[in-house]
Parts: sequence; structure tokens; C-alpha cells
Amino acid sequence: MNADKSFTARRGEKWKTSISDIKKGEIRVRGYDIAELMEKLTFSQVIFLILKGELPNSKESKMMEAILVSSIDHGATPPSSLATRTVISGGNPLNAAVAGGVLTIGDSHGGAIEQCAKIFQETVKKGEDLDSLASELVSDCSAKKKRIPGYGHRLHETDPRTVELFKLAEELGFSGKHLKLAQVIEKKLEETSGKKLPLNVDGAIAAVVSDMGFDWKLGKGFFIISRVPGLIAHAYEELTREKPMRKLGNTDFEYDGPKPRKIP
Repeated sequence: MNADKSFTARRGEKWKTSISDIKKGEIRVRGYDIAELMEKLTFSQVIFLILKGELPNSKESKMMEAILVSSIDHGATPPSSLATRTVISGGNPLNAAVAGGVLTIGDSHGGAIEQCAKIFQETVKKGEDLDSLASELVSDCSAKKKRIPGYGHRLHETDPRTVELFKLAEELGFSGKHLKLAQVIEKKLEETSGKKLPLNVDGAIAAVVSDMGFDWKLGKGFFIISRVPGLIAHAYEELTREKPMRKLGNTDFEYDGPKPRKIP
């Protein structure tokens, strides 16, 4: 069969999704009627359902709620907040401003959950001796002068969100191998560097969602879902309290390019 005939044969095939089933007068998410979900579940419970495919139990519900609340906002200066305010200050609509903020979420801002969860999940698969595995990881990263994501914070010596998430994880039964590995790595980092590099909220979320059975590839998703309400609040505040096109961010710069010159 040539390429054209092969394409024609495939045109009638349907692609599949296991997320939602939409019919006339009926909406089902992972098999559950949307009206029943609206009546009986919270937003965080439905987020768990749509990401995991099954309803959360009471402990999973409480843990998910805490995870989503933990990263809802961290002030006006992070890249996502600043970008959102800058875009709306330029006279753009709310959706463009929030999209601008979300687009700044990457490996350096909000991406540590994904990166850290990947490290935790891949390391735990290697064996049972977490102390030895943590030492090997820290030594390897140190030799390569590579920073382990999820550790250290520019403001907090001890991240209060990490403390609360770990306390809840312990109470609810989500303090498994990934969380224990995260704590051992924190200890090894302090021993080798001579300074405290606390597990921050990104690392804490990475450990907890790993022990809850979520794939590390969803890491940035947790941050995006959590942060969007904060970005909407920043956009609205900028729109209603500030003048358009105001100076945002660090405007104290110094030019170091070529001196004035003429075209020959």
C-alpha cells in the first residue's frame, strides 16, 4: 500500500481519549457525571480524578488540597507574577496576561517539582538502601558541579510550606520512600557542603506526589494548577489599582555597549 492509500485508510479511524465522554445532554469525566461531581466533590478532588483517573479517598483528598494551596502565590516578584502584571499593564486582556505568566514557568521557575520528582522516582527504583543512594547522588552532582533541584531557597532558611506538607504526609500515610529519600538527600547536602540547603516547597511536593503514585511528568502541572489563581489575582490588582504601562521589575540598569559612533 502506498503512502496516499495508507493515509486514506486511516482517515476514518478515530483517535481515543480516556478523559471525558461528551454527548448531547451528557458530560462525563473519567466516567462520572459532571453534575454529580459538581454536587459531591471539591475542585481539588476532581483535579485528582482527572489527573489520576480514579476518585481520591479522604486522605488523598486532604493531601491534594494542601499541595494545591501551598503554591498559590509567592508575591509580586517571581517571573510568572511579574510577567502577568507586565502583560496586563501593556493594555492586554486577562487571558493574555495569565498566559504570559504561565509561559514563564519552566526549568528555572516552577520546574523543580518535575525535575526533582524524576530524580526521586528514578533513584528509588535503584534499590532499598536510601542512605547509600543519596550519598551516590550527592557525590555525583557535586563532581559535575550540578545543583540538585528542590533544595535551597533565596528567602526561607526553612520553608514553612515544606514543614506543613511533610507533617500532613506523615499523618495521612504518604511518608514513603520518596519522602524519606528527600530528607536523606537534604542531610547529605548539608554534610558535604557545610551549609544548610533546606528542602523547599517544590522538592516537598515532588516527594509527596511521588509517594502518592503520580508520574514525575505531571510535575509542572501541579505548579501551574496551583499558581494560576494567584496570577489572576495579580492581573486583576494591576488592572484596578495601577496605572497602565508603569515601570515594573528592576529598572536600575547600566549600559555597557559601544560608545556613540557614526556609520562610515
